[in-house]
Amino acid sequence: MDTTPDATGENAGQPAFLGKDTPLPQSPEEARLDYVPNPRSGALYLVRFVAPEFTSLCPVTSQPDFAHLVIDYAPGETIVESKSLKLFLGSFRNHNGFHEEVTVGIGQRLAEEMHPKWIRIGGYWYPRGGIPIDVFWQSGPIPQGLWVPEQGVQTYRGRG
Repeated sequence: MDTTPDATGENAGQPAFLGKDTPLPQSPEEARLDYVPNPRSGALYLVRFVAPEFTSLCPVTSQPDFAHLVIDYAPGETIVESKSLKLFLGSFRNHNGFHEEVTVGIGQRLAEEMHPKWIRIGGYWYPRGGIPIDVFWQSGPIPQGLWVPEQGVQTYRGRG
């Protein structure tokens, strides 16, 4: 977690990227996600991030693939800082990966690093070869009592 204090005790709980000029990471592996303490750690609630213009590269042709991502999570002790998430998602612009690898990989990395009570990701990919591909992943069953609205993304209908 990037918000732990260094040896001098500085930057404890402070985001590493917020308010700073930060270049886009060149790869998802290079990207650092930043986490801060959950301001409502005792409450069960949902956070939603939407990235309607997400891009990555086709691993076969290196042409861009486009998706509408929806990330829902119930925070545990930490929340992901939104600028670091934006930079992480932007780092996929240079990443070759199939839709399944990209979508599930984003969800799994957030789950492994943030330790939310629950997380899911919906990747609504635009057609490649005439076929739209939607990919969904979640960490487990929805916690009892958590309100989870529909993701609200229509399946691809083309011009119809």
